[in-house]
Amino acid sequence: MNADDFGLTGGINRAVVDLHRAGALTSTTLMAAAPQFDEAVALAKQHSRLGVGCHIVLVDGVPIAEPASISSLLDSAQGPTGFRHALVEFVRDLYLGRIQSAHIEREATAQIRRIQQAGIHITHIDTHKHTHMFPPVLESVARAAKNCGVCAIRNPFEPAWSVAATPNAGFIRKLQVRLLNRFRRSFYELLKDEKLFTTDGCLGVLATGTLDANALDSILGRMPEGTWEMVCHPAILDDELRQTRTRLLESRKIELSALQLLPTMLKRSLGNVELIHFGQLIQPADSAP
Repeated sequence: MNADDFGLTGGINRAVVDLHRAGALTSTTLMAAAPQFDEAVALAKQHSRLGVGCHIVLVDGVPIAEPASISSLLDSAQGPTGFRHALVEFVRDLYLGRIQSAHIEREATAQIRRIQQAGIHITHIDTHKHTHMFPPVLESVARAAKNCGVCAIRNPFEPAWSVAATPNAGFIRKLQVRLLNRFRRSFYELLKDEKLFTTDGCLGVLATGTLDANALDSILGRMPEGTWEMVCHPAILDDELRQTRTRLLESRKIELSALQLLPTMLKRSLGNVELIHFGQLIQPADSAP
């Protein structure tokens, strides 16, 4: 179970720690340029069993690297130091050749290094809005991770059985997930070549914004053997969160309530499940089946 956006707000930080203490959350990914980064670092150091990864932000945020050195990642409409706000704009420019791979690697490296320099051992990396599912981004962030000594990365692809187990997701959202799965094989091939670790798949991407207790129970009830990452975005909803650009507001509070029930759900339906974090993965990625 991994919570994204650690460091974004105080309410997110408190939700992550509360769920970890309750035995429902083993992992989180920290945003290096987030407003509550220092608080998140302090909390992580107080909870040594919480795995902390780097949530690399290449869209809808601000850079850590010197802006002039990663200029192709910036959007002049957002000011001299702002990334593109919309994922669709980022992907469009990526495939039009307007974004340089060297700039992606440089910014990813800067974000990883900032967390490491704060004294946090990084268990893995993932990306905001799952931009690393696109091969040009994956190649760059994988290089950055390896150069920084990080050997695990999120598998951003949701398996078909999880799609079927997510009742509240709309048709368009499900179609998007299925279409993006065409990058899955190249993901496995690159990770195998680079000897990077990952999971068998990612759960909860489709349920983002609709992950309530029923959806969580449905996904857990169909989970086969393997190592799976459950992605979540819990938070204590406060004014600080309402002032961010995130579309996930009330849904984060609902997720928090659902995840508080997770230990009970696991005992009832899957008593032999072991909750781990990415630092405990022991096998590098294999080829896609």
